[in-house]
Amino acid sequence: MSRKLVAYFSASGVTAKVAETLSEAIDADLYEITPETPYTKEDLNWRNKQSRSTVEMNDPASRPVIAGKRDNMEDYDTIFVGFPIWWYVAPTIINTFLESYDLTGKTIVPFATSGGSGMGKTNEKLQPSCKGAKLLEGKIFKHSVSRIELAAWANSVKL
Repeated sequence: MSRKLVAYFSASGVTAKVAETLSEAIDADLYEITPETPYTKEDLNWRNKQSRSTVEMNDPASRPVIAGKRDNMEDYDTIFVGFPIWWYVAPTIINTFLESYDLTGKTIVPFATSGGSGMGKTNEKLQPSCKGAKLLEGKIFKHSVSRIELAAWANSVKL
């Protein structure tokens, strides 16, 4: 039996709720990707061209520092990676997370929360950070997604 991990970054708590529900639904371990410097409300103001999130997302090389690492990443075969959609892609902290580990032979399954946009170019932007891993197509979920829906989706993913 393969071991699964649900790793997630959540700026407002919405993705955290979905990640926790997914983790319970598929009996996977849970890990929060936490920025070393937490995001403030002002940092997340996408209308402000000088806000931290806007500056990071406008720089493809941006890699926000993460506070800590998962010690036993080698124990997992499948990693579900959750995040809010920012500018039609994953926040660059997700690239930081993926690039922090040897992902050779692992399967990466992205999932995201969004108020209305799709996955956009998420996989295109994440692929270079998934060296040696199989990156599957992701899926967007609303904050109200049920445990049954998440389990059905996760079980339908072709690992």
